[in-house]
Amino acid sequence: MLRGGQVELLPLGELGVFYGGLTGKTKDDFNGGNSKFITYKNVYSNIALDIDVDDRVKIEEGEKQRTIEYGDVLFTGSSETPDECGFSSVLTKRTDEELYLNSFCFIFRFNDLKNVDPEFMKHLFRSKQIRYQIGKTASGVTRFNVSKQMMQKVKIPIIPIEEQKRIASVLDKFYAINKDIIIGLPAEIEARHKQYVYYRDKLLTFKEKTA
Repeated sequence: MLRGGQVELLPLGELGVFYGGLTGKTKDDFNGGNSKFITYKNVYSNIALDIDVDDRVKIEEGEKQRTIEYGDVLFTGSSETPDECGFSSVLTKRTDEELYLNSFCFIFRFNDLKNVDPEFMKHLFRSKQIRYQIGKTASGVTRFNVSKQMMQKVKIPIIPIEEQKRIASVLDKFYAINKDIIIGLPAEIEARHKQYVYYRDKLLTFKEKTA
């Protein structure tokens, strides 16, 4: 991190490429499928993708469909409100099993993962600073859609990988406490969630480096 908390912010368009999810599928393809399928709800509800699921889609032999790779950031493409557009989930586990993404979400794939920690990115893309930028890419009237072209202009901080891992480790502890409170008083659950959000946004708010 640079002196005074200033870091280099780079647009996603310079760091990777956006891809769509499944194409050409019908309702019947999701009955008794042979391949694991990542739903919209999975992406919306989890900062790290849940791959222990039973959702399936039919993929024919030789069919060309893009699969999800380790380190990919998945985004929900549309919602009834702009504030709920572009929610992210990151594939933080390596798996040999092919994973396919629903057509209502899309993928951002980094060009190089050498300087990117997926565990850090799962928190970063849900932070207030990044969510604000993503919200500005959505447009619509009764339903809002994220513009992948505008998403390319969303800027994220480029900090040393060691610092990414340190921040991710701290936030993972707060997030784990928040997730572990399954049964409890509503006030306690809300307090724990606010604690995680507070430290997440405090640790993931950066000032852009000036010339």
